[in-house]
Amino acid sequence: MTGLSREERCFQYVLTNATPGDPESILDGFDSWCTKKEFISHIGPKKGKILDRLLSEHSPLTVLELGAHCGYSTVRIARALPLGARLFSVEMDQKNAAIAEKVIRLAGFDEVELIVCPSDEVIPRLRADFDLEKLDFVFMDHWKKCYLPDLQMLEGSGLLGKGSMILADNVLFPGAPNFLRYIRRCGLYEWRVHRATLEYSKGIRDGMAELVYQGTK
Repeated sequence: MTGLSREERCFQYVLTNATPGDPESILDGFDSWCTKKEFISHIGPKKGKILDRLLSEHSPLTVLELGAHCGYSTVRIARALPLGARLFSVEMDQKNAAIAEKVIRLAGFDEVELIVCPSDEVIPRLRADFDLEKLDFVFMDHWKKCYLPDLQMLEGSGLLGKGSMILADNVLFPGAPNFLRYIRRCGLYEWRVHRATLEYSKGIRDGMAELVYQGTK
């Protein structure tokens, strides 16, 4: 595997060890590689269970993922959605997006819309390009510096309605302090931080921010 990126090495392992069409075995393949071989910054199994639970409780029909990376969380989300739900996954890195595309198809989720573009270019076009009226669920796991401007862009787009949920990973490590400061002060959200550790580590404290949009006040 000389010359391959971490993501490409991980994909080769998953491709060799996972069962096509079986999302669980694909996620297990990622988790095995990232636990035993190389760290890759995706949500992982422990924080993934928080994501799983929220998706199960809310059964969203329109979901936006910001930061597909190599498709781990995309598969994790897609497997939990009700029939007829729409998942739009955004990844700006073309090489990682190419891997994500293969992973998503390997899992059998041909209906996922993978958008290869920076998030700040995608969000303003979502309504017109995909005939969207409201986002029920947004998962943020891209550049942490983008969390706040992208959240504000979503607010301005009119795609957040009362009850829309946003889940943002890694808000404590590496951290998104401006994002957390904003949600504390803006009065637009009911929110909490789920304490956890960084994916595939035991000693680094991290957390996920769960926001429920309440509308303007």
